[in-house]
Amino acid sequence: MTAARGGSPAAPGRRRAKALSALLGALLLAPIAAGLLGTMAPAFGYLPALGGTALSLGPWRSLLAEPGLGTSLALSVSAGLLAPLLSLAVVLAYLAAKGGHAPRGLSLALAMPHAAAAFALAFLVAPSGLLFRLAAPFLGLTRPPDLLILSDPLGLSLLAGLVVKEVPFLLFMALAALPQADAARRLALARSLGYGRMAGFALCVWPALYRRIRLPVLAVAAFSSSVVDVALVLGPSVPAPLGVRVLELAADPDLSRRFVASAGALLQLLATLLVLALWLLLERVAARLRDALAARGRRGAREALALRFAPLPLRLCLLALALGLGTLLVWSVARAWPFPALWPPRLDAGAWARLPGDLGGAAATTLIVAFASAGAALVLAVALLEAARRGGRAGPGDGAPSLAPALGLLVYLPLLVPQVAFVFGLKTLAIVLGAEPTRALLVLAHLLFVLPYAVLVLEGPWRGLDPRYERLAAGLGRSPRAALWRLRLPMLAVPLVTAFATGFAVSVGLYLPTILIGAGRLPTLATQAVALASGGERRLVAVTALALALPAGLAFLLAALAPALLWRRRRGMRAP
Repeated sequence: MTAARGGSPAAPGRRRAKALSALLGALLLAPIAAGLLGTMAPAFGYLPALGGTALSLGPWRSLLAEPGLGTSLALSVSAGLLAPLLSLAVVLAYLAAKGGHAPRGLSLALAMPHAAAAFALAFLVAPSGLLFRLAAPFLGLTRPPDLLILSDPLGLSLLAGLVVKEVPFLLFMALAALPQADAARRLALARSLGYGRMAGFALCVWPALYRRIRLPVLAVAAFSSSVVDVALVLGPSVPAPLGVRVLELAADPDLSRRFVASAGALLQLLATLLVLALWLLLERVAARLRDALAARGRRGAREALALRFAPLPLRLCLLALALGLGTLLVWSVARAWPFPALWPPRLDAGAWARLPGDLGGAAATTLIVAFASAGAALVLAVALLEAARRGGRAGPGDGAPSLAPALGLLVYLPLLVPQVAFVFGLKTLAIVLGAEPTRALLVLAHLLFVLPYAVLVLEGPWRGLDPRYERLAAGLGRSPRAALWRLRLPMLAVPLVTAFATGFAVSVGLYLPTILIGAGRLPTLATQAVALASGGERRLVAVTALALALPAGLAFLLAALAPALLWRRRRGMRAP
């Protein structure tokens, strides 16, 4: 009787939750499908607005005739495989040595947009950068060495920039997933069997942890294979990686080159799919190697030296970002900074004084679009997770995914499909439909990429909240809606603020969707910073890069201060 009385009201709610999930899934799929369609049709010669009225392979023949295309493709595929592989190795080494302790500076590294991090690294390792200035007295240098470090043909500086930026992101996701992987119990069991800390973590904890961060890892692989903004700052230019080549074709004044650009965008999609397929193959190879190592029975108990040096790669990544950011700050106020001086002889804040006039409009667009897209993403993420919870996909804390597999794939699809593949198609459709670039349209484009990150940050805390609180509220006669507004949302205020800050930072740093959807008429700090990459005015580049990093940094600072601000009268809830 009790079961019937308690179960019957839940059935309509579960149906409504599933209907809401289906509706949100359709809304997520529609722009991606439309964008891919808008890319595929011109790739095969069909775009009546530009005179293409029949299907043709002409765009592909023109694309394959482009000089250096094979090298561009190889650069993209290699970056897509090596960046996540090296980043994961750094994260694994740190976690195996330090466990769940977050290093200092992680929030700063997370807040820095990709373009700002690329500029920070460029100002650090360039022949006239800080590292060579520090080494000049020991090497006897009186002028910058004649070395091709930035824009090297092998893409090593591009790879370094990607690794330095993706390591903090993957570490953040791994730290959030550690409690779900039951790391403490697994590691204790391995230690009881005689395994050292690092060997026990790698063999017993890492497989369970990796399963929970697999989607973020695949997203890093997809992004690295098609990155544009970091490649424009650090990558080679003759030839450039494939994503940059597609953007150059799209910006060609000859409108007939749009067909070739569409073919290039479709080739980029195929390259990313190849990267993801190879990565899945690497997963199987790694699993076989792990099993072989476990079968050999070596415990790895002598690990004192490894424990000392394993955290160094991650600390070097964080140190590189911090030193690069400091170098940008000094350059922004330096009238001139001759090599090999460690400090500029004269300081001048004139570039900062001109900032409101030079970048005021771009800063306003950046903040408006970031606030709107992050706010909308937070609302949608809450709706998705609450619909999944009420739809019965998972009980809190049981380790099952809180989103249905199909819906979860749709949420993360914009991170797995290369931006240039479907955003270029959306731009083509906007041209065909005569849609003018507006901030509202830009917010919708950013929302596609901000939403997955909001869900990634919020999913664990949403699922992990103890269900007994809501059962107690139901026992006091409160409805599920009242429990959501009066109980769940206030108790998850800190994760909600963190999700908003993450989405805000992602929006601030988005380059390719902004440059394509905005058609150059809606400049943001990200587009302005990358546009200055080839310029010679280092002060202006430094000021713009710092202005790009500042809003995201303030958002993460607010998230870090949220516990003290929200719970200043509740000491037990101040820890996030």
